[in-house]
Amino acid sequence: MSDFTVSLQAAERFIKENDRFLVVNHVNPDGDATGSLLAMGWLLRQLGKQVTLVNEGPTPEKFMFLPGASDILDASKADVQKHDVVITCDCADKARVGQIADWFAEGCQLLNIDHHPTNDGYGTVNLVRSEAAATAEVLYDFIQAMKLPVSKETAVCLYTGLLTDTGGFRYSNTTSHVMGIASSLLSTGVEPGKVAERVLETITKPYLALLTRVLPTIEFSESGQVASMAVSLSDMLETGAADEDTEGLVNYGRNVEGVEVGILYKQKAENQVKVSLRSRERVDVSAVAKSLGGGGHVRAAGCTIHGTIEEAKRILSQKLREAFQKGEKS
Repeated sequence: MSDFTVSLQAAERFIKENDRFLVVNHVNPDGDATGSLLAMGWLLRQLGKQVTLVNEGPTPEKFMFLPGASDILDASKADVQKHDVVITCDCADKARVGQIADWFAEGCQLLNIDHHPTNDGYGTVNLVRSEAAATAEVLYDFIQAMKLPVSKETAVCLYTGLLTDTGGFRYSNTTSHVMGIASSLLSTGVEPGKVAERVLETITKPYLALLTRVLPTIEFSESGQVASMAVSLSDMLETGAADEDTEGLVNYGRNVEGVEVGILYKQKAENQVKVSLRSRERVDVSAVAKSLGGGGHVRAAGCTIHGTIEEAKRILSQKLREAFQKGEKS
C-alpha cells in the first residue's frame, strides 16, 4: 500500500469522524486554490456535513463565475468564528492562510490538502502529493477514492484548478494523469473554451495599464539568464490595479529567449516586497524561495522580503548567483 493511499484513507476518516468544517485556502487565491476550496465544500456537503468556506480577502473577480463562489466568505468583512475542525487547500505552510488563522480554535484538528513540494506537513492529517500538478488533482483522486460522483459544477471547479496550475496544459507538470482527469471532467459537460476565456484570456483595463508601467522596468542579469521587473505601490494605486492584476506578469521576463529565471518584485508596503519566481529548466526556484522563508514549486515559487525593492533585488541576486553556481557544479 502506497503512502498516498494511506493518506487518502486517513483523510477519509478525518471527514467521516467530524461534522462541522472550516475550509480555507491561501492568501491571494489563484484558480487552483479557489477551485479546490469550492470542490472541497461540495464533497463535504455531499456527505451531509456543515461547511464554512473562507478567504482572507475577496475572491478574485475572474473566479466568481465558478459555481458556489458567491458563498465564500471574505474574512476581512466577517466576524471571527472559531472552528475546531479545519481543512486547508493549496497552502504549502500554515502561514499561507493569513489572517484566517484567527478562525482556528486552539488545538484544532486540521486536514492539510496540497501539492507543493515545500509543504511542511503541518496538519493533523496530511493529504499531500508533491508530484501532482495541482491541488485539484489531489482532490479528484480523493473524490474517486471515496467513490463519489463528480457533478458538472464541481468538475468546472476542478478543471479550473488543473488549467491554471498547468498554464493551460503547457507546463512540464502536464502529465498523462492530468490529461486523463481533464478528459473525465470534460465528459460531465465542462466547456473548456469558456473556462479558458475567463481565467486565461480575459484581462482588465487596470491590468493593461499596469503592464505598460511594468515592462519598462525589466532588467537583465547573470549574462541575460535572469529577467526581473518591479511593481511599486504607486503603480498599483495610480492604475487602480488589484492584486489579481499582477498574476502572470512574472512570465513576461521568464519567457524572453535565453532567460532561465523570471522575477517580479511587488511592493506590498513601504518595507515589504512580495517576490514571484519562475524558471525554465536548471534552477530550482522553490529552494531559493524556501531559503528566504517562502516556498512553492521547482519552476514556480515565491517569498516575502522585508525591505525595499532595491534591497530585495540585492538579496535575490546573491541567492540566484549561488543557485546558478550550484547548477554548474552538479
